[in-house]
Amino acid sequence: MKAIVAMRAGGPDVMQLAECARPAVGSGQALVRIHYAGINYVDLYYRSGVYPTESVPIPLGSEAAGTVEETGEGVFEVKPGDRVAYATHIGSYAEYAAVPADQLVQIPDGVDDRSAAGVLLQGMTAHYLTHSTYALQRGDVALIHAAAGGVGRLLVQMAKMRGASVIGTVSTEAKARAARGVGADYVINYAEIDFAAETWRLTDGRGAHVVYDSVGASTFDASLESLRARGTLVSFGNASGPVREFAPLLLSRKGSLYLTRPKLDDYVASREELLWRANDVFSWLAQGKLRVTVDREYELSDVSVAHRDLESRRIAGKLLLRLL
Repeated sequence: MKAIVAMRAGGPDVMQLAECARPAVGSGQALVRIHYAGINYVDLYYRSGVYPTESVPIPLGSEAAGTVEETGEGVFEVKPGDRVAYATHIGSYAEYAAVPADQLVQIPDGVDDRSAAGVLLQGMTAHYLTHSTYALQRGDVALIHAAAGGVGRLLVQMAKMRGASVIGTVSTEAKARAARGVGADYVINYAEIDFAAETWRLTDGRGAHVVYDSVGASTFDASLESLRARGTLVSFGNASGPVREFAPLLLSRKGSLYLTRPKLDDYVASREELLWRANDVFSWLAQGKLRVTVDREYELSDVSVAHRDLESRRIAGKLLLRLL
C-alpha cells in the first residue's frame, strides 16, 4: 500500500510517499480502507517534533473515513463493509490502517465519507470544548480565536446552539465574512484592532466568560486580558507557537482566572463518550444544523503542499487527503 513516512522530525519535506506493507489485523482491531484522511494542526506538531515521539517512521495523521475490510478476533463494534470514521488513531496518511475497533464510529446514511473525514476530529473537539471543558450556558460570552478556521467555525456554531453570544477573531475581511456566516455575533480583525480592548467594549466592560484559544503564543496574554473575573481561558492549540512559561500567580492578579490545556483523547476516553460526541456531530451534520467547510483536497503525494498551506494560516476550512 502507499503511505506517507517521515524518518525524522522537521519541515514538510521530511514526509515521503512510500510503498509499505499492508498492516496486519490484530485482536480487537479492524482493517480500514481509507477513502479520505483529515489534515489537522496536531499532524504538524508530530511532524515538526513539537509533540515528540520515539516511533520511527514518525506516524502521521489521526483522522480518516473509509470502509472496514477485515476484523480481528473479538471485534463486535463493526463488521466488514461498514462505513466508519475515526479521529484518535495515528497513521491515517495511508491507504490502509489497522485501527482498534472501539475507536471506530459508524458513519450514518445521511453523511458521506468526505464530510465525515472533514468533521469528526474538529467536530468532536468543538463538542468537548463547548459541552465539557467549559460547558457554555445561555447568556455566556465566548471569545473564539481563528473563528473562520476549521475548528473555529464549528465552535461558533456549537456555541450558538448552546445559547452563547460569540465574539470571533480573524485576520482578514474574507475570514470575517466567513465567521459571520456561521453565526458569530461580533467579529474582530485582530490585525487592525486590539481584540482584548474591543471585547471589553462589546461586553460593556464585563469581559468574556471564556476564551477558546487555538493560536497560542501570540494571543495568550491578550486572551487573559479579555476575561472577566473568574473567567476561563481554554488554550487548545499552538498555531503561532507554544505558550511561554508563566507564574500561576498571574491568574490571581487578573481576577482569579481559570486556565486549562485540554486534548481530545481525554474527552473520548470511554467508548460511551466517543459515541456521544461523534453521534451528536454526525446527527447535526445530517440534519443541516451544522455546516462543515472543506477548503481543499490533496492527493497523498501532495501532503507536503497541504502542510505548507495549513502552516500559512491562510486556510478557511478543512483540508483533506483523498485516497479513493
